[in-house]
Amino acid sequence: MPQSLDEELEQGLLELGLECNGRVLTPLLDYLRLLEKWNSSFNLTGDTDIDSMVSRHLLDSLSINPYLEGIRFVDIGTGAGLPGIPLAILNPQKQFVLIDSNGKKTRFLFQVKLALNLTNVVIENCRVEHYQSTQQIDMVMCRAFSSLEDVIAKSQHLIAKGYKLLAMKGRYPEQEISRLPAEFEITKIVKLEIPGSDSQRHLVEVIRK
Repeated sequence: MPQSLDEELEQGLLELGLECNGRVLTPLLDYLRLLEKWNSSFNLTGDTDIDSMVSRHLLDSLSINPYLEGIRFVDIGTGAGLPGIPLAILNPQKQFVLIDSNGKKTRFLFQVKLALNLTNVVIENCRVEHYQSTQQIDMVMCRAFSSLEDVIAKSQHLIAKGYKLLAMKGRYPEQEISRLPAEFEITKIVKLEIPGSDSQRHLVEVIRK
């Protein structure tokens, strides 16, 4: 018998070793339903099947939670809010700035923030290279945004010396790693195991020396 969305999400959270209760489950599923509703008109993600979104979007985004360090995070090229929105739901004590230059996508994100009362989320409709933060950023993150070289070129003004970038990738990005600028180095590469998915996923952690 096929699992319900609730059951799939609950099982996935347990497999990832993450908090699994109504405080987390309800807003995550509400977000997924908003994503499905807006997707038909705004083309927020490539897939329209809500059944595949639990693994492909929610659990995939939440798989990097153990690697978050600090309080204030910037999600560049966030698109439909991935990984920022799921991580913000899981971590109400942390602050997340979601940046995207696509007005349709940021309008969706403002609706999500309002509907889910995500007071720990700030949405910025601008190009990454134009965003200026008045507060220290602990980590910059991105998911399927661009090549590592391009990500660093656009966001290096946000990454202070000794601070890190978390880049979510598919296959092991050997060529991209070889093109890193000299002042950046890889500190960690983790093969992510996403419940319900057999696609290759890697997390690349980069520090500014």
